[in-house]
Amino acid sequence: MALRSALSVRIVEGRDLPAKDITGSSDPYCIVKIDNEPIIRTATVWKTLSPFWGEEYEVHLQPTFHSVSIYVMDEDALSRDDVIGKVCITRAMLAEHPKGYSGWVSLSEVDPNEEVQGEIHLCVELLEGKGGRRLRCTVLEARDLAKKDRNGASDPFVRVRYNGKTQESTVVKKSCYPRWNESFEFELPEPAGEKLCVEVWDWDLVSKNDFLGKVVFSVQGLWAAGRQEGWFRLQPHRSKPREDGRRGSLGSLQLQLRLRDETVLPSHCYQPLVQLLCQEVKSGRQDGRVHLVTLLDETTTAECRQEVAVNLVKLFLGQGLVKEFLDLLFELELAKPCEPNTLFRSNSLASKSMESFLKVTGMQYLHAVLGPIITRVFEEKKYVELDPSKVEIKDVGCSGLHRVQTESEVMEQGRQHLQSYLRELLDTISKSAPTCPPVIRAAFRQLFQRVGERFPEHQHAKFVAITSFLCLRFFSPAIMTPKLFHLRDAHADARTSRTLLLLAKAIQMVGNMEPAAGRAKEAWLAPLQPALQQGASQMKAFITRLVGTEEEEDGGEGRLRSPPAAVVKEGLLFVHKTRGKGPLLSCAAKKLHFCLTGEALSFAKSPGAERIGSIALANIRAAEKVEEKSFGSCHVMQVVYVDENGQQETAYLQCKCVNELNQWLSALRKVCGNNPQLLCAYHPGVFRGDKWTCCHQKDRTGLGCDRTRHGVTLQDWSDPLDPDAEAQRLFQHLHGLQQPLREKYWELVKMEDPQNGPQVPQCPRG
Repeated sequence: MALRSALSVRIVEGRDLPAKDITGSSDPYCIVKIDNEPIIRTATVWKTLSPFWGEEYEVHLQPTFHSVSIYVMDEDALSRDDVIGKVCITRAMLAEHPKGYSGWVSLSEVDPNEEVQGEIHLCVELLEGKGGRRLRCTVLEARDLAKKDRNGASDPFVRVRYNGKTQESTVVKKSCYPRWNESFEFELPEPAGEKLCVEVWDWDLVSKNDFLGKVVFSVQGLWAAGRQEGWFRLQPHRSKPREDGRRGSLGSLQLQLRLRDETVLPSHCYQPLVQLLCQEVKSGRQDGRVHLVTLLDETTTAECRQEVAVNLVKLFLGQGLVKEFLDLLFELELAKPCEPNTLFRSNSLASKSMESFLKVTGMQYLHAVLGPIITRVFEEKKYVELDPSKVEIKDVGCSGLHRVQTESEVMEQGRQHLQSYLRELLDTISKSAPTCPPVIRAAFRQLFQRVGERFPEHQHAKFVAITSFLCLRFFSPAIMTPKLFHLRDAHADARTSRTLLLLAKAIQMVGNMEPAAGRAKEAWLAPLQPALQQGASQMKAFITRLVGTEEEEDGGEGRLRSPPAAVVKEGLLFVHKTRGKGPLLSCAAKKLHFCLTGEALSFAKSPGAERIGSIALANIRAAEKVEEKSFGSCHVMQVVYVDENGQQETAYLQCKCVNELNQWLSALRKVCGNNPQLLCAYHPGVFRGDKWTCCHQKDRTGLGCDRTRHGVTLQDWSDPLDPDAEAQRLFQHLHGLQQPLREKYWELVKMEDPQNGPQVPQCPRG
């Protein structure tokens, strides 16, 4: 049995943000922190006070996390980024909204006394002596304290207060993981009504000391136990109430948050549900029978349908029955009254399942098809506009020395650019049929056949059915928002965004197979009609090739094949040199190309070059972040592993940004999650000279000073299938719909056969 927590975060947009630049605007972005650890950074939206991000993430966490904070920052090229404000939401607040929270939240001012983090190890006990009772507080150590100094660390000391008296510990220089092992004793008065307060401060020579957090004990609570020891989370000072006017002046964020706590049971507990679903899919559509997927479609709300579709698709991919599952959905959808021109345009379970299926199985294909043209559009930054009401002559410049371009010339030039982009994209799509994943080709082949049988008199309908998913729900959204499909690291600027929108619109019209239909709504697209008609012919020929070749490998179409050597993640990383003898540490090159597969983390001098060396996944013991002060960067990770001689070594690898850092950590933690010898503690610093920079320990092989975070990962479409987790989510969803499912079942019974009723699906025994 495993306890899991998953936090879905969608940062939609901001409004009424204050201006931080001299231009009267800001360049806002967001940082998402879980218990003060940066996990996500959104893209920067330049020169705006009302930014739109539309970015969505799902973070898998330890169930013991406390809060999520979202900081809105203003990016500056020459100085430190400015903090605009923040939103802090505790775990308890998220638990009050089991179906998720959605709405606008006002930004709060960042108070230094609230910016605390970390834990402190204390032992508090009551002592009996000749002089009377005494209270002893032993301060052992602390971990993950806030960094208050420019060197990326703090100089912490402890101040213990009780009954009007104060005692202080020694100062530990340049450490966020200090060890004191100091005891403080106080006389215990009668009655002992005072509270013991343990405060942690950052010592500063010139300026005022910075507050790092505190822990408060009730001495009366110690009478029964006599002794209390453990790790205690540092708490902030209680803030003074802020004026509402100040809070509103910082603007607000539109957020969608949902916390999902799961208890995943052993596989055999889900077998009855999985067997029931598989039996229904294998049996196919049967007249006079109420199907469970029909009940799910009818009772699941629009907000939950996407999530249920993803769960079903992943479950059946793991069972090797995704082709049969989608075919059943196609049959049930086509059995309803429908028109050939509006097939699969609604957000039914069939549409959502097919859309999710394409994302789960086809992201690598999507990147191969769209990547080159998206890169070209971003790099060229051509001005493309066909709508006369939106043409801006000043943005184009002059075509000659003394003559400014006319509106018609600007639109003609834009048409040529757009036509060039469209032609290149359609040529790439046309050539991509052999590289399209077999499981996708098999699903499209079934859909093509089913629609052709349903509408034999409308031969174009089976082509439109394919393009309604491939073009309208897959290619087009990725073209409009390449950042959300990981095609780019940043959002497009206004000019590039408009070009992408027009290109996406053109692909949609090509997918409609009747380009003239769109001309009535937007007459200014008329000059593009010849290219659209030619594109429709190309698309039709492409679909014919896509669905026309049966797969040679028997049974390979229904299961998502994920060979052990498949690339999980790859990219260039900077290698920091330290004392050691591992394969990475002896390499002369500083920047290497790393490739993570299901077998090893290998590295070479450049992409495609001969491999220099590798670390077997079975030998990896931890993948964690490194303190900023260690190498002067906050984007460094460490991979702790065991070499061929059984010696523990550590490789320090620098990423280019916080997102790349967390993506690498997530990928490494997922593929190594089942290693039996994972570490429970690690050193976030490096061993230099004769001690660790983090906790100043002198034992190089000693126990680490911070906890490892193996369970903190970011969800990705390429994640390995987890059938138990998908079954648990489906079970939880069905359990919450017991009454609606029962009512809808009897309603459908009466509709199908008022006298005898349809057959009831039986759960297999075993």
